[in-house]
Amino acid sequence: MWTAGYDPTVVVSAKGTRLNRRGMQTRLHMIDVAIRCLAAPREGEQVSANLVAREAGVTWGTVQHQFGDADGLWAAVLEHILDEWQPVKAPAEQSESLEERVETIVTRFWRSLGAPQARAVGNLRQLLPGNRTDLEASFPRSASAIAAWDRAWTDAYEGALADLAVDEVKLRRVRIFLPGALRGMRAESELTTYFDLDEGRRGMVDAIVAYLR
Repeated sequence: MWTAGYDPTVVVSAKGTRLNRRGMQTRLHMIDVAIRCLAAPREGEQVSANLVAREAGVTWGTVQHQFGDADGLWAAVLEHILDEWQPVKAPAEQSESLEERVETIVTRFWRSLGAPQARAVGNLRQLLPGNRTDLEASFPRSASAIAAWDRAWTDAYEGALADLAVDEVKLRRVRIFLPGALRGMRAESELTTYFDLDEGRRGMVDAIVAYLR
């Protein structure tokens, strides 16, 4: 919650101390290293906060000072990617056509999935507990950051279609299944396949439009 005198540009350590320029550089360096490690995990070695510290050339004490623990590090990674990359941000200008809007949503999401940031988020979510109760108990800050991602996607998706006369229940259902459907198709694209995935995405758009109408 914001309070009087709150400055959103001030970044503090896990211990509540304000970070100076060097502290901010260290923090951003560690987040960048974490994204790189998560985006391209090593064969046979699971990504961990310890691995990130080693790759970043810092001690575990630095991790604790900056983020508190692994949960704080992963939450910071998720927050940083969402703030800086904004993969789910709605386009500034939109067509009047339902078909073109759905095409834009699908295309933007599809392209974002090929970026290192998206791979980092996907791999991180696989590392964290899949059960929401377990996630919130063991990684509460990461759970909060993931919830922020879901809210951002909801806001962008609903904002893109807000002024169209479309059934709200159908809109919600598409919003829920679309990310998983596109991630599945992206995974298929990374395997040897004889399918035309562009045709598959076109079919997905047509099916969504037909359903929403």
